[in-house]
Amino acid sequence: MDHEEFFTLVGTAAGIDRAEAEQATRATLQTLAQRLTRGEALDLVSELPPEIGPYLHTEGHPDPFDVEEFIRRVAEREGVDEETAERHAAVVLATLRRAVSPKAYHDLTSLLPRSFATVLPAGPWVEIMPAQEFVRRVAARADVDQEEARRTTEVVLELLAEHIAAGQVDDLTELVDQPLREPLRRGKERNESGKARAMPLDEFLDAVAERLGIDFVEARGRARAVFPTLREAVGDKEFTDTTSQLPPGYSALWFDPVPV
Repeated sequence: MDHEEFFTLVGTAAGIDRAEAEQATRATLQTLAQRLTRGEALDLVSELPPEIGPYLHTEGHPDPFDVEEFIRRVAEREGVDEETAERHAAVVLATLRRAVSPKAYHDLTSLLPRSFATVLPAGPWVEIMPAQEFVRRVAARADVDQEEARRTTEVVLELLAEHIAAGQVDDLTELVDQPLREPLRRGKERNESGKARAMPLDEFLDAVAERLGIDFVEARGRARAVFPTLREAVGDKEFTDTTSQLPPGYSALWFDPVPV
């Protein structure tokens, strides 16, 4: 990933222009650097574009501030309010996760306290929803038994993975419990191009109905149970990254979900 791609990803996700994306990136990474030793910062710099790496320059004396102070400092550097700074920082850190290796990102998040979960898309200490709980929520929303909820979950996740980019499937796979990873991997393997493939909502639901042996109306209800549960499992940011690759109309599957 070069620096222009980095800024483009930040700008697109945050809804800001290129100059603002660069400023948000600089403010976030300069503040992050204040929490790192020189060696920790250099590990990240070595994997970043040369235009971005200098933002992580540090004197090597980490300041163990909490996430509230992190956001306050980002806001001050960026010249925005704290709510905006928190949103921009989350986008920058999500983009950082894509720009560096899983090991480098894991090492970084290992250094930060649990409170940073509000601005980090994932970390080694972020709780993963157990597959059993995921299935329980699907069963409650769809009003089916546990076995049907399990089958429904697997079918919908596999179909989803067939129609989004391979890299996004990988991101989802990291954030769900082990039993839910296999249908995502199967779907990824079916997508030979590795790119997002548009599939109209009606065709998606027809495929769900066919694989489960149910009618279209029931398939729609089942899908409306899985998507909001997936959102609860992976968080708003990752869910938005995933569903932004789907054609218009799919939002009907997670709008106003049944409470559990």
